[in-house]
Amino acid sequence: MARIKVPRKSTAIDMTAMCDVAFLLLTFFILTAKPKTEDPVPIDIPKSSIQQPVPESDFGTVSVGSQKAFFGVEGTDIRKALLTQMGDIYKITFTPEEQNRFSTITSVGVPMNQLKQFIALSADQQKKFVAPGIPRDSVSNELFNWIREARKATVALHNTQMRIAIKGDSKEEYPVIKDVVGILQKQKVNKFSLITDLGGGGTAPKK
Repeated sequence: MARIKVPRKSTAIDMTAMCDVAFLLLTFFILTAKPKTEDPVPIDIPKSSIQQPVPESDFGTVSVGSQKAFFGVEGTDIRKALLTQMGDIYKITFTPEEQNRFSTITSVGVPMNQLKQFIALSADQQKKFVAPGIPRDSVSNELFNWIREARKATVALHNTQMRIAIKGDSKEEYPVIKDVVGILQKQKVNKFSLITDLGGGGTAPKK
């Protein structure tokens, strides 16, 4: 008796659900990803073999390069409060529009008497602007006030102490870093981080 041949049918897999999941995951990662902020000046950070993620909130960074100091703090609410407090110290009034624009600036590196002009620049103009750095000498130690007021704002708004890190060029001269460390110690901040680049040699020192 002849064997009955069962007709073969091609296997079809519906990929619609998998494509939907893939696009949902892609959308999630795009929306939650934090863009990398550019340094105000070129900084060749030293290598380190210890890896520790940088906090995304309640965190301030003093960037040092080309003999200049810059200061940035995370959080739009902290930045707005910080600008208001600095304005009170130096008798400068900032409009709500200026506060909103400043809240998007990741790092400031100009004297207070130039801050309004810097805030008024567009994002592209700010990137091209050659900032002189925040004064830190004995006559006008504005960097001291930026750090102190940022710490106050963090405690007032988030009820926590602001963590501070120094991001310095590996070839930066010692006196500049010494100035920054001295400012922190005057505020009794003896524990801070040094931002380094992950590499094969050295460690990420802390104090």
